[in-house]
Amino acid sequence: MTFTTLFPNSQQPDHGVFVENRLRHLVASGEVESVIVAPVPYFPSAGRCFGGWARYARVDRLEMRYGLTVYHPRFPVIPQVGLSVRPALLAAGTIGFVRRMLAKGANFDVIDAHYFYPDGVAAVWMGRRLRRPVVITARGSDINLIPRYVLPRRMIRWGIANADRLVAVSEALKRALVDLGAPCDRVEVLRNGVDLSVFRPTDRGVARQRLALARPTLLSVGHLIERKGHDRVIEAMRQLSDFDLMIVGEGPEREHLSRLARRVGVANQVRLLGSRPHATLPEVYGAADALVLASSREGWANVLLEAMACGSPVVASNIWGNPEVVTTAASGVLMEENTPDDIARAVRSLFANLPARAATRAYSERFSWDDTTRAQIALFRGLLAQHISSSTSE
Repeated sequence: MTFTTLFPNSQQPDHGVFVENRLRHLVASGEVESVIVAPVPYFPSAGRCFGGWARYARVDRLEMRYGLTVYHPRFPVIPQVGLSVRPALLAAGTIGFVRRMLAKGANFDVIDAHYFYPDGVAAVWMGRRLRRPVVITARGSDINLIPRYVLPRRMIRWGIANADRLVAVSEALKRALVDLGAPCDRVEVLRNGVDLSVFRPTDRGVARQRLALARPTLLSVGHLIERKGHDRVIEAMRQLSDFDLMIVGEGPEREHLSRLARRVGVANQVRLLGSRPHATLPEVYGAADALVLASSREGWANVLLEAMACGSPVVASNIWGNPEVVTTAASGVLMEENTPDDIARAVRSLFANLPARAATRAYSERFSWDDTTRAQIALFRGLLAQHISSSTSE
């Protein structure tokens, strides 16, 4: 059972798409079956006047995505003050649904939870009651941000101690888990991959024409929120007057970013393209000359590999997992500091020795999903054998 609140749904088609992508490749191996339980917050009304919260009410309770069955049970959320109680609310709101599912004949051997808090903590609680082993995958801010809060940190450490297996998507996240008390030999690094059949070079001339690109163009992709650093890229454009910038994403910072571009005098260089379906991104990646990722926090930034697979090198902040992705001149460059000045310097450095797009694509081919899928299968087989042996001896 894949258990996570980070999974796409009818109202948020790109929400947690990296979890879905990993699972799709795992199931495609033919070695694993999975039913997905992806709870969403309860909200009583789907009325448009309720803004973002109302979309949760519009999420279908059962969906089929790429041949996978996805259930969306509801769980209560207390806005603003609910962080410390969210694992309990998530578990309490979900376990009854899972028990009914089991009573109707569904079954599963392992709970595979994604995102450590609240999802992983709730999964361990449920696993104890359902007598199923639990694997938790740490993905980013669940380990590099949330443990700053006292009670969530305590519960995360409880989850670390009681989960059967721990997975990190980068070596940096593994080190963070170890710092929180995880034994080093209990944490396996299973990096995200990139779907090389989807993210691939397109007809660059056609793509640039469709997007009306006439000059060297940078691309920034991600939710329009502070930690993604779009504002720093916009400010860097003052020193990059011979470049244009496309920003793909939607979020609460949109108006702020528009005002910032006008205030610093680069509005004629910056285009906010809004949200784009994930499957349409290869054209945008392929049209751009380089991707700029100025995030302040990441676990494993999928956009880096997606851009490279389409032939576009990257300029990335030197944080968390990014140095594990950007390792050669063919892949791009890392900024020294995550500031507008250093973004501009890094862009100039990249374009002074711009790699061939075929070389960037070839570099990305090291990161297919195959190795991760094989490692996941081995992990689940080993865990299941151990669990069966332990149950037999009791």
